[in-house]
Amino acid sequence: MNGDERPLLIEPVVGWLSEVGPGVVQCVGVDLRGPLNARDEEDSEAWPYEEEELAFSVSLDGAPHFVCEVLDDPGLVLHRFGGTYGPARFLVTAGPATGPGVLRLTISNQWGAPVRRAELPCRIQESAEPVGTWAGQYAGRPPDSEDVDETVGAEPPERNSGPVTARRPRPDTSAPAPDTSAPPAPSSPSPSGADGAITLSYADSDRAWAAWTADRLERRGVTVHRKRRDPRTGDSPADTLRALARTGGRILLLLSSRYVRLAGHGREEWDRALREVVGPERERFAAIWFTHTAPLRGAVSLLDPLELYGVGPDDAERRLLVRLGLPTGPLPEDVAARPGPHHPAHTPEVWGGVPRRNTRFTGREELLAGIGEAFHSGAPAGATVTLSGMPGVGKTQLAAEYVHRFGFEYDVVWWVPADRRTATREKLAELAPELGLSTGPEYGERLRAVHESLRRGEPHERWLVVLDGADEPDQIRDLVPAGTGHVLITSRSTGEEEGRRDTPVEVPAYRREESVDFIRRRAPRLTRAEADRLAEALEDLPLLLDQTAGWLTDSGLPVEEYLGLLEHPRRHDVVKVSADYPLAFHTGWSVQLTQLRESAPESYELLRLCAFFAPGSIPVRLLDGAALPGPLADDARRARAVRHLVDRSAVRLEADPDPLAAVDGEALQIHRMVHQFVRDGIAGSDRPVYREAARRALAAADPGDPADIRHWPAYAALTPHLKWAEVLESEEPPVQRLVLNCLRYMYLSGEYGSGVRFAAPAMESWQALLGPAHPRIRDLSHHYANLLRALGDYTRSEAVERTTAEFLAAERGELDPDHLRAAGGLAADLRGLGRYREALDLSLSIRDRYRRLLGDDDPRTLNAENNLAVSLRLLGRYRQALEADEFTLERRRAVLPERAPATLYSEINLAMDLRLLGRHREAETALRQTARHHLRWMGGNNPQTLRAQYHLTLCQYALEGARSALPALTATRDSSLRLLGEHDPLTLLITTAAAGAEREAGDPGRALELHEQVVDGYRRMLGERHPYTVGTQGNLGLMRWTLGDRDHGYDEIERARTRMSWAVGASHPWTIGCALNAVLMRARTGRPGAAVELGRATCERANAELGSRHPLSVRCYAAIATVPADTEPDFWLFEPLII
Repeated sequence: MNGDERPLLIEPVVGWLSEVGPGVVQCVGVDLRGPLNARDEEDSEAWPYEEEELAFSVSLDGAPHFVCEVLDDPGLVLHRFGGTYGPARFLVTAGPATGPGVLRLTISNQWGAPVRRAELPCRIQESAEPVGTWAGQYAGRPPDSEDVDETVGAEPPERNSGPVTARRPRPDTSAPAPDTSAPPAPSSPSPSGADGAITLSYADSDRAWAAWTADRLERRGVTVHRKRRDPRTGDSPADTLRALARTGGRILLLLSSRYVRLAGHGREEWDRALREVVGPERERFAAIWFTHTAPLRGAVSLLDPLELYGVGPDDAERRLLVRLGLPTGPLPEDVAARPGPHHPAHTPEVWGGVPRRNTRFTGREELLAGIGEAFHSGAPAGATVTLSGMPGVGKTQLAAEYVHRFGFEYDVVWWVPADRRTATREKLAELAPELGLSTGPEYGERLRAVHESLRRGEPHERWLVVLDGADEPDQIRDLVPAGTGHVLITSRSTGEEEGRRDTPVEVPAYRREESVDFIRRRAPRLTRAEADRLAEALEDLPLLLDQTAGWLTDSGLPVEEYLGLLEHPRRHDVVKVSADYPLAFHTGWSVQLTQLRESAPESYELLRLCAFFAPGSIPVRLLDGAALPGPLADDARRARAVRHLVDRSAVRLEADPDPLAAVDGEALQIHRMVHQFVRDGIAGSDRPVYREAARRALAAADPGDPADIRHWPAYAALTPHLKWAEVLESEEPPVQRLVLNCLRYMYLSGEYGSGVRFAAPAMESWQALLGPAHPRIRDLSHHYANLLRALGDYTRSEAVERTTAEFLAAERGELDPDHLRAAGGLAADLRGLGRYREALDLSLSIRDRYRRLLGDDDPRTLNAENNLAVSLRLLGRYRQALEADEFTLERRRAVLPERAPATLYSEINLAMDLRLLGRHREAETALRQTARHHLRWMGGNNPQTLRAQYHLTLCQYALEGARSALPALTATRDSSLRLLGEHDPLTLLITTAAAGAEREAGDPGRALELHEQVVDGYRRMLGERHPYTVGTQGNLGLMRWTLGDRDHGYDEIERARTRMSWAVGASHPWTIGCALNAVLMRARTGRPGAAVELGRATCERANAELGSRHPLSVRCYAAIATVPADTEPDFWLFEPLII
């Protein structure tokens, strides 16, 4: 240190007992106060260094009279804005010999040079009570935090060639000298006070400590009255303490900085209030604090505060009980086993995706309290809270602070970016392995397992899921979890629709005092008056305050000059964009961008490049893997540009898990409003440079194989950026391959809706860009049709496939493989639409053409044989389907591996044909074998395995009855719900059978609910007149009949018979079954003649179509040969088939 440099002035604060008894253990805390100015006031402007923090180490030696043991880390880190991250703490045990002793304190700087030594007198004397304790020998934190009255210059060695500067600060004569005399020790009161109760006073933000403390005391039989300190009352500290004193009994204060600062009262007011109110009744008052620095000094010693910061749950409970004179022995087993709130030091077992804590977070106490109140209100909407507000108002930062402050209340905390549906879905699915759920690798299966786990609260009841940036709530509504935990959503949408099931919390701009405090922390060189003027000019918008204050800190521009630019900007300073921004944001960012362009061109270019990726998270590895323009091509300059933008608060750096790398990387987080502002301000002539760079970066990151499940996380990270890089307008083959691979990924991962929304504009763009004859148009059409078909949108998929098939037939001929692929998709669409005869004709033609082109044993020919059997089966031609499936299975076994999925699929189809022909025993034998094959080679978490198990349970249903099959059907449906979801075709098939079994042998109410779900699902997917909708409506009629609604049930059965005949013909087995149900109902509703007439015609059709021995034919003959009895009729249940 030279003579011109000022020293760092600090003040050690040490708490110890000056008198103890032999063997007494005390906890000695050493902290630092500073930086100090010449008036002994904490003042960030007195910080003399460029570094933000300075580290010190503390040592304490008491030999030979005391044994000193360090707790945790003996280091202290002092911040330039004042305060440390927590005191250094020592356990000091007094020896057996009485007499005077001393504790020797040494404080060294981060280079190991001692900067302060002090001797702390401590006498060991017989029967000495630790000063200020109520009971027990363990003193915890002592009441007298005595200030070592010296100030230390802590200059680093390389700056200091001479001795360390140390001097005594000038006393502040304007304030009265504190009373340093030790107060008399209070007597030990009864544990529960005069009325057997303790009043617990706390700030709402400390409610978790209040809940834990109250629970620990109540387990010991103490009555606890919780009293939250409400800042809105404006009560002074003295008023607060007097009101507490009037409650009777004892009072326990939970002290924290937030408790002390409520309603804006300072430490001097608290000091006076403590002496005035607590002094005369100190035996009734006690206090706990749990922050890393003491929230109060001076007269707080009257409360004998117990420090619990950094203390584990068991030790904290023991210290609390000892402090209050309560027994510490074991609790009864039933009381000890009772569930209770987590200790606030609890770490969630699962913690993922949460942003780093913002160390500059300021204010928002009432909003944080409001979130907690909503969650803990017990109201149905309280489980979900939505923070809404304009961009840049701090919704994400508020949510992150809530998580960091109250995360210990939960066992699971999971943060999910919700601005894009695909990313939301993937991140939620990633929670499955963290919860220990047994699932397959598919994201759809994992997502459903997560939802079910959270709904049931197994394995964790206390969970918090944050959905950040859900600006389009309709896009993620079905992804919002429900159950035993809480959901916190941030959104620009106010969501004012009727029937909303959440609690809305509006997030406004900062209050002025919050703005000023925040600016002063961000830009310490500004005075309060300057900060106030800046806050007014920037309309108290937190995002802009953060960015502007950070910029002013680095630039050195006087505030008045900056305010002048805001009021009278030069023409070239203002970026010309739309008026969709707050005026202050528009003007402020215009100035900042101009300054950034002039002072840091690399950072300016990087920010403009980021505008061609999606807002939110941009993995740094994307930028590293691209040929970037201009100065950004240099790695060092690009890294320097990133750091500069982070320093200016234009972007944030967050951890970015890389699924393909051994080490996680980093991602740039750019606010949506900044992203839009920068993008809108880029002139048209400049856009191609950034757009092409973004496209190249995305194409370079393409893993290249969307069928490999290990690459799905990478594709999930890439797909959000496609729109912003305008990839659909690119003619570059690598970019177009990326588009096709992302569409394939969306189909395989089950994200059908997102895929369709991306494929539709891709079709339009590529047809104009490439022409209809380009090969990539056909690939795109194939993916588009698959996605539409997966959604059940057969009408649109049929149009796409027909256009492609007809074009290829005209261009290349009907034996072209690409044409046959499109024609096969068209046949599947026709089956989905219920146009079974057209599908059969086309399937037969495709099979014959494949035979001519590729031969009988080519896998594509065998796929066509399989599809032909499907069309035959849907037409009720079960014998012909059986013959086709026997041939296909034989050839697949000959040319494919035994465990090939296609071979196993043919095993199921053959067994299904046997079952539909009434040969249930043969079918059961075949299905037991193939079910074992599927479990062995494909695993239980596979849709094809579920299909085998489903058909096996239908055999059990037919052979043993509904009561025997119901448990297996229920279990199979549960697995399908978890694996595929409620609306998947296979789930609807299984639900249809489960509903029938419930009607016959289970819960009628549950059966009605399942029937209605199936009808609704098919109606939405296929339309009112589709055979599946008609057939399941007939099943619903049977259910209504069973429940006693005879008229309604009869009408639905008759309607189903008529409509099914229109849809598939009078001789189809489905129509025969519907007619059988109508015969049974007519006979039981006073229409015997009509029943016999319909019954005879139905028997003739059944005999001709199925044979006289088929179970359905036998039941038709029985229906007209017997007299109706009072027993329930043997109805036929419609069964949909896989298309």
